[in-house]
Amino acid sequence: MEHLTEIRESVRAICNAYGEQYWRELDANQAYPTEFVREITESGFLGCLIPEVYGGAGLGLVEACAILEEISCSGGHPGAAHAQMYTMGSVLRHGSAMQKDKYLSAIAKGELRLQSFGVTEPSAGTDTTSITTTARLVGDRYIVNGQKVWISRVQHSDIMLLLARTRSIDERNSKTDGLSCFIVDLMGAEERGLTIQPIDAMINHHSCELFFDDFEIPVENLLGQEHKGFSVIMDAMNAERILIGAECIGDARYFINKATAYASERIVFNRPIGQNQGVSFPIASVYAQTEAAALMVDKAATLFDAGKPCAAEANMAKMLAAAASWQAGDTCLQTFGGFGISRDYHIERKLRETRLYQIAPISTNLILSYLSEHVLGMPRSF
Repeated sequence: MEHLTEIRESVRAICNAYGEQYWRELDANQAYPTEFVREITESGFLGCLIPEVYGGAGLGLVEACAILEEISCSGGHPGAAHAQMYTMGSVLRHGSAMQKDKYLSAIAKGELRLQSFGVTEPSAGTDTTSITTTARLVGDRYIVNGQKVWISRVQHSDIMLLLARTRSIDERNSKTDGLSCFIVDLMGAEERGLTIQPIDAMINHHSCELFFDDFEIPVENLLGQEHKGFSVIMDAMNAERILIGAECIGDARYFINKATAYASERIVFNRPIGQNQGVSFPIASVYAQTEAAALMVDKAATLFDAGKPCAAEANMAKMLAAAASWQAGDTCLQTFGGFGISRDYHIERKLRETRLYQIAPISTNLILSYLSEHVLGMPRSF
């Protein structure tokens, strides 16, 4: 589609001003790409899903996928900003008129950042329905106590979506009952009972561990219905998996482009190494794998935009794209040989970044479990 081509070209033009050395230095210093995020916000790309009435572009997930894919393909790291897109699914579909008026225009203008999603806990992992962080209603406030882990960009966000338990596990009516979603104001939160501890990790993802100690959230910040928060976050999670899939397609294409160019120009034994089928065939194979995965990402995004069920497609898009990007990265590193492990060539950084998506935001085994039970109708495995 013509407008997608224009979007890709515009994003590419911004990314060209932030070369791979920019991202390498950020990675080395565990720093946040403030300038880059500011520019893509001011250009309207981070607010692409926000309706025009609130100052956004009013576009869909298909367009959002194109934006994140191009950032990845340029050698950048869209993980620094992607949460602002996938959390929009929950706010747009479940937010009250007051919440939308209060937050969406400010987010679209870049006055507020919604870059964090507080779900995962140390004792629950991807078993979301077993989280134990509690939110107890007292008067016009919810009092939150508990712990979260691997919560990214908290220190670079103004507001966060938080999932907490408002009904105990013993009292819940179903496995997904009793969870509620909240919009959390992070301004001054560390003076109000939130402790933030950064996690030293292998990638520059700005992840933290959070501790809530009688942290208060106004009742009007409840997102969606009380006790029905699981369905609220699922809209964000499906969007997240599709968008991460798009990022992985961008990573795969980055690796393929880099490997193809190097194989064509690198001369060994008086001929380009790409003339050897042992070098060219793996690149061609992962290219085919990537193009197939890209079709699933597009299908999932199209279903999401149409408001149709897309859980299976979202999971498959993420799984297939993550597998393609990891295989493409490994193939690229093998093509470059010893030079591939040098930080000067940027491959090892991108390989670390794309490796994350084998286990997050959901592991491959859990996706296979979901498909086995909910799509193929086989017995539940756990």
